[in-house]
Amino acid sequence: MPNSSTALGSLKAFLVGKPIPSRLADQQRLSRVTGLAVLSSDPLSSVAYATEEILRVLVLAGTGALWIASPIAAVIAGLMIIVCFSYRQTIHAYPGGGGAYSVARENLGTQAGLIAASALLLDYVMTVAVSIAAGVAALTSAFPQVHVNRVELALVFVAILAVGNLRGVRESGRIFAVPTYFFIGMMVLLITGGALRFLLGDVAPVPPPEAVGPAGNLAVLGVFLVLRAFSNGCTALTGVEAISNGVSAFRPPEARNAAATLMLMIGLAVTMFLGTTLLAQAYGVVPVDDETVVSQLARLVFGGRGVAYYLVQAATMLILVLAANTAYNDFPRLSSIVARDKFMPRQFMNQGDRLAFSNGIIVLSVLAGMLLVFFQGDTHALIPLYMIGVFVSFTLSQAGMVRKEWRERPARWRAKVAINAVGAVSTGVVLVVVAATKFSEGAWLILLLIPVQVAVFKAIRAHYRLVGRQLSIDGWRAAPVLHHTVVVPVGGMNRAVAEALRYARTLTGDVRAVYVDVGRRSREEVRRDWLEHGMGIPLDILESSFRSLLSPLMEYIDRVRGEEPDSFLTVVLPEFVPARWWHHLLHNQRALLIKAALLFRSNVVVVNVPYHLRR
Repeated sequence: MPNSSTALGSLKAFLVGKPIPSRLADQQRLSRVTGLAVLSSDPLSSVAYATEEILRVLVLAGTGALWIASPIAAVIAGLMIIVCFSYRQTIHAYPGGGGAYSVARENLGTQAGLIAASALLLDYVMTVAVSIAAGVAALTSAFPQVHVNRVELALVFVAILAVGNLRGVRESGRIFAVPTYFFIGMMVLLITGGALRFLLGDVAPVPPPEAVGPAGNLAVLGVFLVLRAFSNGCTALTGVEAISNGVSAFRPPEARNAAATLMLMIGLAVTMFLGTTLLAQAYGVVPVDDETVVSQLARLVFGGRGVAYYLVQAATMLILVLAANTAYNDFPRLSSIVARDKFMPRQFMNQGDRLAFSNGIIVLSVLAGMLLVFFQGDTHALIPLYMIGVFVSFTLSQAGMVRKEWRERPARWRAKVAINAVGAVSTGVVLVVVAATKFSEGAWLILLLIPVQVAVFKAIRAHYRLVGRQLSIDGWRAAPVLHHTVVVPVGGMNRAVAEALRYARTLTGDVRAVYVDVGRRSREEVRRDWLEHGMGIPLDILESSFRSLLSPLMEYIDRVRGEEPDSFLTVVLPEFVPARWWHHLLHNQRALLIKAALLFRSNVVVVNVPYHLRR
């Protein structure tokens, strides 16, 4: 049987792949084709639910109110184009990536940068949860019998995405490119086919459900309801900033390739979003609980649940699940940039065997999984928590670009300032609308979490600064070591103890063995064995009234430390290592307990002396 490290290594190699050397890092970068698949699946996939979220609000005023969905979609599409051109400038200004965080921190100050980073990181967690929940909804629309297992299905999809991304950026691009382009093709086919049938007059509008009334003029609709529908539809903008955060993931020239991919992404997203909304209005589709709008459209356009219908549903499910992949690329990358500035734990900077930021991928998976379980995989329950973060980052990023261009006055700076100023004002207004309309539905939680997370960022930075000051070598002078004492805790005499004693004698002449009497062996027997095999090292036997090992041992070590407070005390722990991994389960782990207890005592060095058992 292989040992534990070999078995775990084999499993890791099977799931993640063989390690990639650092010298091949450039070969793991994205082309425009794979970049579109990896970083654009979130905004492209939003057409599967953005239209539906608009209609779900408007239908509250009756079917006659659904006509306003198209003007709302047009305004949202215009906003998408404005934000796109703004982020195109960000890409060229910050080719190292970082997006809103880098822009806001450099031009608006550290506080603004941390707010942007916090908002984006929270939004990426929401992106994974919402996208996967919507993907599962597409699956359950086609196969209603699996609706009861939606949480389990969602967690399976989270695990698949985590493993795919742990395999590396280029590998995930290969894995996820086909579903992305499959979805684009099926949506073009659906919109084109639906438009042709409409132009030929071959459309029979869907009769509305009995529960939905026919009313729907503007007076009934109300301004608040229109604003609420607009804020729901703004889910179409989520993920637009992803490419600006991941510029460094592209092949050289990075900025040019990233900008071209961004323009292609927005063109496709706007076309599909407007096409889906107009098609839903033409066919009179009304949102219902047990079937998505896209599912209804596919069924109506293709004449029932045939092959084409199931292909659309399969493509929709795949792209919605893969929309989370945008967050899987940007959350770890942004975390690494924030960690580089010492506002997040340094572990987020570490790249794994496949040159992916593995810790960020794992943390994102765990947080998204917890959300899916808590909200039972319900897309409509998660949507109110969505978008706040992304519009905070939109506004700060574009405001930062206005200040940067006004200060630096590059070529055509007036036009650039105008574009970013319009974008900042527009997204700022949308942020207020979204926060107001969704506050009572759960948006208050995100508005609360952003300042809390900023406070955590600052606390982490303060910790690193304190550690840096205390570890600084400036002004340090080595204090003389007056004496070196070695303490060897023993549980009796055996070969592992003998080897530890032999090692301890190489360190100093002052070696003290200590035995805690917990009532398992007689003291006379212990002393007899020690006189025979103890190498002349003195043995102190401690009494333990309550059969505790640690308390008497810690008191003894503290007493020895008190003899020479400025000197080092080494504790040598004899430890035998079983031949097979499962043998560890049959033995207590006292050495680990002793090490944990000594961790916070100054000038105490703990050394393990392993004795390896044969099979």
